[in-house]
Amino acid sequence: MLDWFILFLQIMLINIVLSGDNAVVIALASKNLPLHQRKQAIWWGAFGAIALRVVLTVIAVYVLKVPFIQALGSVLLLWIAIKLLIDEEDHSNVKQATTLGKAVSTIILADFVMSLDNVLAIAAKAKGEVGVIILGIGLSIPIIVWGSTLVVNLLKQYPIFVYLGAGILGYTAGEMFIADEKLATRLLGDISHYVLPIVTTLIVLASGLLKKWVFRPRHT
Repeated sequence: MLDWFILFLQIMLINIVLSGDNAVVIALASKNLPLHQRKQAIWWGAFGAIALRVVLTVIAVYVLKVPFIQALGSVLLLWIAIKLLIDEEDHSNVKQATTLGKAVSTIILADFVMSLDNVLAIAAKAKGEVGVIILGIGLSIPIIVWGSTLVVNLLKQYPIFVYLGAGILGYTAGEMFIADEKLATRLLGDISHYVLPIVTTLIVLASGLLKKWVFRPRHT
């Protein structure tokens, strides 16, 4: 039960950290609507996003069981984790909808386009636990949607959450590669299964710290 709860918390954190950008899109997409329509757009957009993401994640769980796909996914997830710490996303080109229907479709479409990282990360972390996937996504997306401004500000004010989420992704990437037994055995030999996840976690965190050090303000 404790393992299940820890897994649930990890999925919640991964989803919230990786959905900061989605929160900005939701806020922008509904910005020009009247207040009552804005609330409806957020409700329906959130419902559509939850349903779509649950379906995609469950599909990804089964796709990741295909040999070598899991190893490829681990490399992609490692890149997503590094990108989370070194990138600054630009949302200036997000369409600001003027009708309720357009706002809802914009939110769902944007969530679909931007959710590859979430879907891959959660499918990898959940290891086939469909129940925890549905619960984790179902509870974290409303937090992101209805507290979109709060989520964005929280992640900017307390970057430790971003680093923690990225570290979990890095560890999960290492676990994914090890789970692809044929390729892992061929490339890693008899190396302990605990080594690679730790190495991938350190790579992710080091990339974030390096970026922070390189671009830190210089005092003259």
